[in-house]
Amino acid sequence: MFHFRFSTVLKELFEATVHRPFPGSRQRSWLPTRHHRCCCVSAACVGAGAGAGSAPLKALHAPALHAVTLRAAARRCASGAAPFRSYCAKSEGAAAVLDEQPKKDGADGESAADKRRNAGILPSLEDLLFYTVAEGQEKIPAHKFLTALKATGLRTGDPRLKECMETLKETLKNTSDGVTLDRHLFKKCVQSNIVLLTQAFRKKFVIPDFQSFTSHIDELYESAKKLSGGQVADYIPQLAKFSPDLWAVSLCTVDGQRHTVGDTKVPFCLQSCVKPLKYAVAVHDYGTEYVHSFIGKEPSGLRFNKLFLDEDDKPHNPMVNAGAIVCTSLIKQGASNAERFDYVMNFLKNMAGNEYVGFSNATFQSERESGDRNFAIGYYLKEKKCFPEGTDMTSVLDFYFQLCSIEVTCESASVMAATLANGGICPITGERVLSPEAVRNTLSLMHSCGMYDFSGQFAFHVGLPAKSGVAGGILLVVPNVMGIMCWSPPLDKLGNSVRGIQFCTDLVELFNFHNYDNLRHFAKKYDPRREGGDQRQHSYGPMDYESLQQELALKAPLWKKVSPTESHQDSSTTVVYRMDNVAE
Repeated sequence: MFHFRFSTVLKELFEATVHRPFPGSRQRSWLPTRHHRCCCVSAACVGAGAGAGSAPLKALHAPALHAVTLRAAARRCASGAAPFRSYCAKSEGAAAVLDEQPKKDGADGESAADKRRNAGILPSLEDLLFYTVAEGQEKIPAHKFLTALKATGLRTGDPRLKECMETLKETLKNTSDGVTLDRHLFKKCVQSNIVLLTQAFRKKFVIPDFQSFTSHIDELYESAKKLSGGQVADYIPQLAKFSPDLWAVSLCTVDGQRHTVGDTKVPFCLQSCVKPLKYAVAVHDYGTEYVHSFIGKEPSGLRFNKLFLDEDDKPHNPMVNAGAIVCTSLIKQGASNAERFDYVMNFLKNMAGNEYVGFSNATFQSERESGDRNFAIGYYLKEKKCFPEGTDMTSVLDFYFQLCSIEVTCESASVMAATLANGGICPITGERVLSPEAVRNTLSLMHSCGMYDFSGQFAFHVGLPAKSGVAGGILLVVPNVMGIMCWSPPLDKLGNSVRGIQFCTDLVELFNFHNYDNLRHFAKKYDPRREGGDQRQHSYGPMDYESLQQELALKAPLWKKVSPTESHQDSSTTVVYRMDNVAE
């Protein structure tokens, strides 16, 4: 029977991240210097190689080694069971200690998971996760696990953790106190999502120190909250009803880490923030060449609602009203407005990971009643034959007003932005929603044309793709890192959220998110993708059990035999190894 000692050490080793040495340098240790960690290994596993004076041993499979008592081994032999056979396999100077248990007759039904976990001396990922959270206790309170999970940035409502959370809920109903889990029950709950949970607790996500990062986000939020300038849009009567004090920021990373602050559950209309999303849908369905046979790619240099076309009699880009109206006419051509609306709504819900996406009929009616300028643009486009042949312009305008009136919250919109940051794959469902081509083109146009007449300055100072709307939203994308939605109704004279602009500017002043912050010899800023400022982190994406265990194996420390008195262990039952601070 396996048992574990020094669970605190197991926790430290489990959480440790290996830092690769920079070229020309030698890294001394996997853990900080002057620290030795002890862990137990069975004499039955060590065999003759554990005799006095044996050379330092590199355990290929373990950040933590488990102990098997000699008494247990003796009982096994006395009972007639086949003893464990140990052997060493050398690989480029590193020795791997493996336990091999002869297969018994009728063992064909053993699960693949059991085979791979019993193949070496590395405890299962479930065991390591248990001892990480338990911190020396035999049972884990469920709330402690959920609190630790939240600290990584994952939510209990994450669709990827649905099976784990459902099993946890059912398991707690059957426990004596309804609160705590022993190791067996804990493993049962987490086994369905163990790879994702292990990545989270080992800080393998794109933002490893998520709590530290979000504390900075909260500070930026509070700083922008103090601003009192700007006016709430009133040319659409329904928008004028929002309080100027509303202010919210939500973010979602490409690994599904979430953080929100402020009025993030208040629904508001996307307005112009829907323009890049419906352009992405059009490119996804029809391709770049077809879409841009009707719409240009250049910034207009004019107000977003001007009656003006380029030299080819096409709208300048899909981010101004004329281009957005033409883009609307391309979606689901030939279908009724009801079918087209449902089609786009399903796309947006998939982008948002099935979080809140609604519709404000009051805003739609208000838009249509006050939409004289857009009707004028529509007739101008019709005159210049900018629509596909057979298009009903008034029907297209109704559809255009409907899409502007789609409601989101900051939280759901941040997942949409994260889907763009993640190359078209929704981070919290893993589902591909948009093609890479559609995402690339959308981000390019958001970067050059997304912020009305402020687009050039925003690209210069912030250097990230973004799209603003007159409802007060700013959809911000940090490619390969995260999506952010800022929302505050008061607008500046160019139609952008005053607090939102300030937040985005402050964000890039603090973090190296600007598109050109990572040039060589550039002044360094805080990089939340690095843990401790030493090693660049990246999104690992989906990993299977074997891949994660192999990664742990390749990052094993060296272990050295010490005397029983040095380890304070019972010399009759265990042989103890200590991790030495040696260079890789």
